Amino acid sequence: MLSYVMYVKPVLYFTLFLLFYMQVLFLHKYSGSVGLESAIVVTLSYTLSTVTMLYAQYLSGDFPNPSVDLKYVGVGLFLTGIIGNFYHHYLLAKLRKEGDKEYKIPQGGLFDLVICPHYLFEILGYVGISCISQTVYTFVFTLGTMFYLMGRSHATREWYLTKFGDKFPKEVKAFIPYVF
Repeated sequence: MLSYVMYVKPVLYFTLFLLFYMQVLFLHKYSGSVGLESAIVVTLSYTLSTVTMLYAQYLSGDFPNPSVDLKYVGVGLFLTGIIGNFYHHYLLAKLRKEGDKEYKIPQGGLFDLVICPHYLFEILGYVGISCISQTVYTFVFTLGTMFYLMGRSHATREWYLTKFGDKFPKEVKAFIPYVF
């Protein structure tokens, strides 16, 4: 148990953290400028959450293992989340040519069903980490992140409806295909 807690789980946390920033640095094409203050807040938020998840995992190292081992389910969900998140960020990046600032309605992948599938896959990654770590802190963090990203997805969908009017497909939901 100790080697698993000490090595595998921190590697997964760090991988999610690293992949998120690699996407931001090399894949994102923003329509406007991102302020330094916003970049610092987001960076500190993800850094602090990763460090606190690692610390919570460290503190739980002496507790007995849960009766149901969800680590393999968690690894599958984590990998699905990372791959899906990357793919949808890639589709977003392809929407704009260099220097293009015009907004477009994303298409392809799950964009035909939900406006922010990258958020859906990010949550899937965090659910995977929650299954692997099986700590209360990680579960609560995942739940909080899910509600935050659901709210962002809803606001994004409303923005697209306002910006594009009848051109925006009404069947595209905010976060969960066919539901919300």
